[in-house]
Amino acid sequence: MEVGKKTDTIAAIATAIGSSGIGIVRISGSEAIQVADRVFEGKKSEKHLYDVKSHTIHYGVVKENGVVLDEVLALVMRGPHSYTGEDTVELDCHGGIYVTKRILEAVIRAGAEPAEPGEFTKRAFLNGRMDLSQAEAVMDIIHAKNEFAMRSSVRQLKGSVSDKVRKLREDILYQVAYVESALDDPEYVSLDGYGEELRRILNPLIVEIRDLIVSADNGRMFSEGIRTVILGKPNVGKSSLMNVLLGEDRAIVTDIAGTTRDVLEEQIRLGDMYLRLIDTAGIRDTEDVVEKIGVSRAREAAENADLILYVADSACGLDENDEDIIKWIKGRKAVVLLNKSDLKSVVDRVELEKRTEHPVVVISAKEKTGMKELEHIMRELFFQGKFGEDDSVVITNVRHKAALEAALGGLEMVMEGIDNGIPEDFLTIDLMDAYGRLGTIIGESVGDDLIDEIFGRFCTGK
Repeated sequence: MEVGKKTDTIAAIATAIGSSGIGIVRISGSEAIQVADRVFEGKKSEKHLYDVKSHTIHYGVVKENGVVLDEVLALVMRGPHSYTGEDTVELDCHGGIYVTKRILEAVIRAGAEPAEPGEFTKRAFLNGRMDLSQAEAVMDIIHAKNEFAMRSSVRQLKGSVSDKVRKLREDILYQVAYVESALDDPEYVSLDGYGEELRRILNPLIVEIRDLIVSADNGRMFSEGIRTVILGKPNVGKSSLMNVLLGEDRAIVTDIAGTTRDVLEEQIRLGDMYLRLIDTAGIRDTEDVVEKIGVSRAREAAENADLILYVADSACGLDENDEDIIKWIKGRKAVVLLNKSDLKSVVDRVELEKRTEHPVVVISAKEKTGMKELEHIMRELFFQGKFGEDDSVVITNVRHKAALEAALGGLEMVMEGIDNGIPEDFLTIDLMDAYGRLGTIIGESVGDDLIDEIFGRFCTGK
C-alpha cells in the first residue's frame, strides 16, 4: 500500500492531553497493524507486529526517519475481538503533550487518517460490537458526575436498556406476525375475539413503557443532581444554609437584608444524594431595581426546580412575604425549613406544616443542626427511602425517553382502535410504529444524520 494514501484506518490520542504518566495513541482499521509496524521497532525481537498473536503486548520504540520518538508498549488486538471489531493497535507512550502528538503525527504519515470525534465507538456500533444505547452509555460513563450516574451507565453499557427494549419489541412483533398469519391463512389462524386478547397482551407492555418514562425524571435527577432552589424572604438564613450544605463559606452572609442579589449555583453531595443547589435573592416587595431583578430570577429558578427548600425565620415569625411564598409553593415539591432553632421560636411547627401542606424541618444553620432530618425527608420525597439500590432499569437519556413516549402513543392508538372496532390489519400499522420507535433506542431504523449527531458529541479518541 502506498504510504499517505487515504484508507479506512484511523488514529487518535485516546488519553487526555496533558502531562501524565502515560499517553495512548489508538489505531483501528484494516491496515492498523501494518501502519503501526511502520513506526514500531521491537527491542527484543525482529518479529513484525503483523506476525504476533492477538492480545499481546510488545516492548519497543517508535521511530520515524531513523529518529527514536519514545519507548512504548504496543498492544495488538485483532478483529473482531477488539473494541471497534477491527484490527486495533494501541501505542502506550509517556504522557507528555509533545511526545503523544509527535507519535500520532508519525502514525498518520505512516498511512492512518485522523479519527473524527467518537469514531472508534461509532465503528464499534456499525460493526455490531454494541447497540446505540450501549454506545451512548460509553459517553455517559465518561461524563458521570456521581456514583449513581456511573453505576447506571455501566448497567446500560452491559445491556440493561437494550435487553428491556428488545423484549418489548419481540412481544409487539409477535402480535404483528400473528395478525399477518391470520390474514394470509384464515383457515388455520383465527382472529375471532383477537381484539380483547390483544388488549390483554398490550396492557402490561403499556404499563412497562410508562414506568420507564416515569423513571426518566428520576434518572435525570440521579445523574445530573436534584435541582434544588433555596427560597425565602431576605435575612432568614438562606445563604448560611447553603454554606452549611456546601461545607464552606461560598455565599456571602451578613445581617443586611438583600445581600444576595443573584442566583448562585453549586453541585453538592448530601449523604448519597446529589443536589444542584441554587441560592437565590430574598423574596420581598422592593423598590431597589437590582434587587427586583434578583427576586425575578429567584422565582424563575424556582419554577424549574425539582425541589424547593423554603426557609422561614422561627425567631421573627412570618409576614406578608412569607404568606406569598406559602401560596406560591402549594402543589410544588418542597420542604419547609424553620431556621434559627438556636433562638426562641415564635412559629409553631405543627401549625406551619398544616398551612404549607409540606414537611417542616426545624434547623439551625448557625449551629448546623437538622441536616440529617432534611436528608431523610428528601430521600423519602424522591426515592421512597432508596437511592438506586436495586438493578431496575432507569432511563437517563432524553432521546430514549422521547422514543418511549412515541412508542407509548402508538400502543395507545392500538387500544383506541380496539375500542372502535378497527380491523386487525389496520391495528398492525400502529403496532409497527411502536416497534420502530423502540428500535431507534438501540439503533435500528435510525438515519445516518442521527448517528453522526450522536457520535459527534463524543470526544476524539473514543
